[in-house]
Amino acid sequence: MEAIITLVVILGFILVALLGSSVRILREYERGVIFRLGRLVTLKEPGLALLIPVVDRMVRVDLRIVTLNVPAQDIITRDNVPVRVTAVAYFRVMDANHAIVEVENFLAATTQIAQTSLRAVLGKAELDTLLSERERLNEDLQKVIDQQTEPWGVKVSVVEIKDVEIPASMQRAIARQAEAERERRAKVINAEGEFQASRQLANAADVMSRNPTALQLRYLQTLVEIGGTSKSSVVIPLPLDVMQPLLNQLNGHTTKQPDDDGSVPLEGPDPQRDDAPEERDPEQRPTDQPPAATE
Repeated sequence: MEAIITLVVILGFILVALLGSSVRILREYERGVIFRLGRLVTLKEPGLALLIPVVDRMVRVDLRIVTLNVPAQDIITRDNVPVRVTAVAYFRVMDANHAIVEVENFLAATTQIAQTSLRAVLGKAELDTLLSERERLNEDLQKVIDQQTEPWGVKVSVVEIKDVEIPASMQRAIARQAEAERERRAKVINAEGEFQASRQLANAADVMSRNPTALQLRYLQTLVEIGGTSKSSVVIPLPLDVMQPLLNQLNGHTTKQPDDDGSVPLEGPDPQRDDAPEERDPEQRPTDQPPAATE
């Protein structure tokens, strides 16, 4: 009797274990791939899934987006610059059957594809392109990786380059290049400003040359500006056209008028004047010499 009870208890435990193994619950973001005697049978949707004990086996597949951190890769760019690049990829399983049947481990396979594609795509680009055109490179990486993972039922939605590490010497060279570019732009802008200013000055000079009044007004304005901004003495040359009438007047007063006979008197003493100096006899001795001494 005891043997029968023991057998019944054992059979009960076995039955409970079998029933427990035949019942599965799938969450909303999960799918169940059912294999019966090693053969793919069906795909279970979220909810309660009943399996045949010992005969059926179910593999759970998560359909949520997976964040994959691609390990840092040492890459040599097209212009022979060594860089170290890290990236991140976002993918999800679109077909659970293919993700289980077509590849042994779709997560590991996607990681390897991302690493090799990163080296292949970025190795064809130059350093300047790698630093300035990341969006285009991200799109190229996404297309290349997605094309290779599509047969596995895996969809790669986004690939982003996170960080690009370059040697310290190259960083200094890039900094010098950027500084030189800024100086070049500043010189170009300064030259353009001087060119425009010279054109305006040329136009103003042309206008003033045709209108002397404008030139005089500009001259007076300059005098006002100088007098208002400086307390020191300033020597200002007057224009020739301003001094010409005064010079003509002075020349008129100093010019000698001709006599009635047409002769012009010469400069010097008048011979008819009483105060004219008398002529001396060259043989006459001067009387103002001192008398000779006597003993």
